[in-house]
Parts: sequence; structure tokens; C-alpha cells
Amino acid sequence: MPNNLALGKETLWSRRQLLKLGLCGTGVTGVAALWHMANAKSKSIVKVPALEIAAPEGVAQPMKMLRNFDYGTLKQENGRTIREFRLTAGTSVIQLNSAVSYNIWDLNGHIPGPTLRVKQGERVRILFLNNAGHSHSLHFHGIHSSDMDGIRPVSNGTATIYEFDAEPYGVHLYHCHIEPVTRHIAKGLYGMFIIDPPTPRPPADEIVLVMAGYDVNDDSHNEYYAFNGLPHHYMDNPIRIYKDQLIRLYVLNIIEYDPAVTFHLHANFFNVYRTGMTLTPSEKTDVITMGVAERHILEFAFRYPGKYMFHPHQDAIAENGCMGVFEVMNS
Repeated sequence: MPNNLALGKETLWSRRQLLKLGLCGTGVTGVAALWHMANAKSKSIVKVPALEIAAPEGVAQPMKMLRNFDYGTLKQENGRTIREFRLTAGTSVIQLNSAVSYNIWDLNGHIPGPTLRVKQGERVRILFLNNAGHSHSLHFHGIHSSDMDGIRPVSNGTATIYEFDAEPYGVHLYHCHIEPVTRHIAKGLYGMFIIDPPTPRPPADEIVLVMAGYDVNDDSHNEYYAFNGLPHHYMDNPIRIYKDQLIRLYVLNIIEYDPAVTFHLHANFFNVYRTGMTLTPSEKTDVITMGVAERHILEFAFRYPGKYMFHPHQDAIAENGCMGVFEVMNS
């Protein structure tokens, strides 16, 4: 995926310069707290089962990632509110199973990167520091000017700032856009970017599922697949939800080297909000096809308690790690 645009003057900073710049704004912790309180109040009727983390801490933390949204830090500058995020690219080793480890690039020490969440129309600022040994960048899906498009390389040990208004609302993503783009994404430099609509969606138990693959022998073919970083994790550690409660899945397919995959839910159907850019479902189904970088909101509720599988309907992808279970419990 060539970068054919002529690059203007680079806007890069050293770590020290970036830290100085980050301290220039005045934090508005009170405003941030108000939004978190408002979100909590709007979800007060939603019951979420207690989190059980069986796996040790590491670069992939699938159970924590399920319901963990990064709302950034609010700052006030020149009379305008800025929602600021800090993302640092680094290197890690992920243990895919008891026998296979793999060198990856990470964001803030995790794979996938944090799920960033903002409201439509907010001014967003991302302070990006590259400590990953190679040139990288962050490209955000959405609407912004060309100089914020994330195609300029950010060399190792330097930083840059991306700033834009959050639009349109929907489920989007961000990822590295340095050649070879497929390799840079597949090795871990990606994450989900949610822009909430002006009118909030109904309260629900909101869950993030990111499908990705691992090409561990560099043959442009994935040997392992995963939801939220670790193969088979949600088979061994089912996702607990409550019966008759609305579940809102934010699903992203970022599996490189496979042109498309499906997402299938057992014993149920879900409403599809394509790309999350609508408040009205386009269809109801139990399986949906997704190309690379495609993402949707899927909503459903289970009528009966029990354990129900979810997975792509391509057997090889599911059997090699991209498979999980919802454990539906009585409330």
C-alpha cells in the first residue's frame, strides 16, 4: 500500500519535547468526571457480571479488554475542550500457547491497543510516541485533513501529534500505515476507535471483540487467530452475561492475509448496525461476513441460560484460536 502523497514538513518531537507540550494544557478533571458519572448513570440499569481473570497479566489481557474503554483526558485550551490520548508504540513478546511465543509491536504495552472512545464533534488529540525500533504511524478511520491522515513515518525515538474533530459517529479503527502496512498491522499496531452519536444508544452491556491473526513464520499466512489478542482464551474463560439483557458487541475484523471472515453466534440472532453509523438496524441475522478493517455493532439478548459459542464460520480460523463462549446466567 504505497504512500504516494508528497510529504510536507515533518511534525516530530523528541520524548522530552512531547512531555513539555503535553503539560502545556490545563487538565479539566472535573469535566471528565462529569462525563464518566453521566455514563454510569445512563447504564445504571445494566447489570454486568463480576470480572474473573484466570490468566496472568501480560501484553494480551482479553478479559480486561472486553469492557474497558479509554475516554482520555479532558483539557481546556483557548476556550475549547480537547480530549487527549497518549499512545506509545513498543515491542513485546506474546505467548500464544504453551509452546509458541511471538515478537510483536504493541500500543501502550498491549495488543490490541486501547479502545479509544469519544463523542461526535469533540476535538481529539493523540500524542503518539514511537519506541518500537522502526518507523511507525497511526492512521485513524474517519474524516480529517490530509496532514492528520497518519501516513507520514514517525521514526523511532520521536513523536507526533494527531488532532481532529471526531466525525462521523460509528465504530472505527486506527492502525499503523507504514509499509508494508499489512505486516505492521498484523504484528499488533491496531485498535478500535468508537465515536458515540449525539443521542446516546439505549443502555446495554457493551463488549469489544477484535478478531486478529498471527503469521508466526512470515509466510503471509496466519497460523493462529484470536479474539482480543489470545487464541482460544474465551473458550477456556467464557464471557459471562445475563439472560434477557441487551448485549451490544463492537466487532472489528483486523485479520490480515485472509480476505474475509464471518462472525457467527450460536442459538440466537443479532441486529446489525453496519459500521455503527446508524441508530436503526439494517438486518437481523446469525452470521455476518466482514472484510479486513470492517466493523459493526451487533445487538442481541439471550432468552435461555447456558453456554453458547461464537466464532467465524471458517473452520480453520475458528479451530486455530478464533472461538469463544458466552456463558448466559440468570440475573
